Amino acid sequence: MGTVTIGVSIAVPEPHGSRLQQLRAGFGDAAAHGIPTHVTLLPPTGIDAAVVPAVEAHLSEVAATGRPFPMRLSGTGTFRPLSPVVFVKVVEGAEACGALQQRIRDASGPVARELQFPYHPHVTVAHGIEEAAMDRAFEELSDYEAHWACTGFALYEQGEDGVWRKLRDFPFGSLAVPPQAGHVDRGSVSAC
Repeated sequence: MGTVTIGVSIAVPEPHGSRLQQLRAGFGDAAAHGIPTHVTLLPPTGIDAAVVPAVEAHLSEVAATGRPFPMRLSGTGTFRPLSPVVFVKVVEGAEACGALQQRIRDASGPVARELQFPYHPHVTVAHGIEEAAMDRAFEELSDYEAHWACTGFALYEQGEDGVWRKLRDFPFGSLAVPPQAGHVDRGSVSAC
């Protein structure tokens, strides 16, 4: 069957996902349209294609015990000079993302792996482009804000064309969403 490259992430819902993807393309990031806007839980990982059903079963178990949680993005950050990335910061939901990614990569599961860098949830808006464009992304999105209720995550596969395509959604077992800290909801939170 061969090998496949998979990833697990939380999709940034509409209208935020498309807007950030268009901005990323506008900054000159050629990969923008091949990567849905997301918060990574499992970075690109090569596995034997025969293992995909076991991965799906594992992700179903992780999702079944999960609870929806508030996600909020605010402002920008960068990994430069270590890595050529500008991102929108996850300022609420980061702890829940950290717990999820640990459970997904658990040593007892089919995608156990070490990370190259410590886990830091974020939404990439520029990667590997010229410095001036990275600076522009950092400045133009410095006051960016978005929030939603995260109700699950998804498994993606990278095609031979470099494009990431969703294989399956994994909704959390409980649908009750706790309120955002310090936020009065007036119906503006969308589900992911």
